[in-house]
Amino acid sequence: MLERLAPDGLLFDASVRAIPRGRVSTGRVVGFEAMRNRIEDFIAWASGLAVRLDRPHEVIPGDPFGALGVARFRRSLAWHIARRPGGLVALAIQYGHMRTAMSAGYAARGRGGIHELLDIETARATADTLTTLHDDLATGTGISGPAARRAIHAAAQAPTFVGSIRTRRQARDILGNPALTIYDNPHSFLMCVYSRDRALCYRLDVTDAPSLDRCQPSCANIARTDRHADELVEHAQALEKQAASEAVPGPLADRLTRRAGHLRNLADRHNHDRIHLQEPTS
Repeated sequence: MLERLAPDGLLFDASVRAIPRGRVSTGRVVGFEAMRNRIEDFIAWASGLAVRLDRPHEVIPGDPFGALGVARFRRSLAWHIARRPGGLVALAIQYGHMRTAMSAGYAARGRGGIHELLDIETARATADTLTTLHDDLATGTGISGPAARRAIHAAAQAPTFVGSIRTRRQARDILGNPALTIYDNPHSFLMCVYSRDRALCYRLDVTDAPSLDRCQPSCANIARTDRHADELVEHAQALEKQAASEAVPGPLADRLTRRAGHLRNLADRHNHDRIHLQEPTS
């Protein structure tokens, strides 16, 4: 897909292939200098496209530290993937497959290899989630759900990791700790405090990680905070507004209304069952 999107050699080019083992290079392999130039060309192209589409907020600003280069681009890519909604699961599954499919030589290429960066950024994203939950609970935010107590226990360990994840070994310590496996799932308005033995989405054919697109309302791994409850109500209001539109057919309007009612019930259940560590501070 990238080759088709960028036929002029921006980042990837269909005419360039890696050298098969045991064969002589034909001069069509991208080196570090060429890749650096492609990254800069890609930045210029992306910013130009944002201007043409009247989306100035998507223009990539100039970097005060100079050209990005391969290593910095790789780290930035890992950072953004790890912090996308569901990104942690994508890393756990998709990049897990890639580790198996790729040659060991590529996967172990230097300290700055993409796999090491992905592990570190994934661990940092996990620590960020725990830190946010810890701070919210400390200021009186309520939490509910069958996994609420486990979420509180995990969040209590967040201060241990702040600013401390610098090596792959430290990242593995976090990612390998089952007590810290919390995934925010904004699309389902909940957090998954993942435990394989309790997960209703667990499948034998995937890495040991939740399938956030298959969340079940009765799962024992669910926890919700006041933020999730507010988002449930906001989404319910949006659905009700859509259902009230004259352009929406009756059957679809009924379906939207039922969905909105379900979301409101979830928010009401949270408000009824919520627990908190202390009263909110003024």
